[in-house]
Amino acid sequence: MAIQDTLEQLKDFDFNDIDLSNVGGWPSVIKVILLVIIFSLLLTGGYFLYLTDKQDLLARVEAKELDLKREYEDKAAQSANLEEYRQQKVEMEATFGALLRQLPSDTEVPGLLEDITLSALQHNLKIGSIELQAESQAEFYIELPININVEGSYHDMGAFVSSVASLSRIVTLHDFTILPIGNSNLRMSIVAKTYRYVEEENK
Repeated sequence: MAIQDTLEQLKDFDFNDIDLSNVGGWPSVIKVILLVIIFSLLLTGGYFLYLTDKQDLLARVEAKELDLKREYEDKAAQSANLEEYRQQKVEMEATFGALLRQLPSDTEVPGLLEDITLSALQHNLKIGSIELQAESQAEFYIELPININVEGSYHDMGAFVSSVASLSRIVTLHDFTILPIGNSNLRMSIVAKTYRYVEEENK
């Protein structure tokens, strides 16, 4: 019966009779509808004004949580392999020391020039010039360029380059040019670079 009475009140109610100055005199059904509308508006406004910012904050916190979890997993894996890392460090230091011993000292550079000269002669190349250039210093090492000019056959030059690259000291080859000259011979200009550890300066 209550539902039927409510429907009857709504049917008989004329919205033109609404008196905003006398809300208390409105029918109960209209008051309930008005309260529901106001409550809905409050909920909607509260959601957009309050919860939206909180949801953004929650999303940022969740993303940070994932980053922290990944960081924790990485550090846990590193901790589990700490002894292995220490062993690798010892091996790397030993390898680094061996590489440093391959870098010539000042007194060994003339010997290196002799090795390059001997290699050129052994491979039937005519030496135009082998000249030590000015040093240039990097952060951990000093670079010593050597300009090499030789003449000979293509295969002899290839054997010479291979021989220089396989010397017991570290030597790298750069900036080569090869030009034909008479009688099927070639002229090659190439820069060989060897290196010296910076601390050598202080010893």
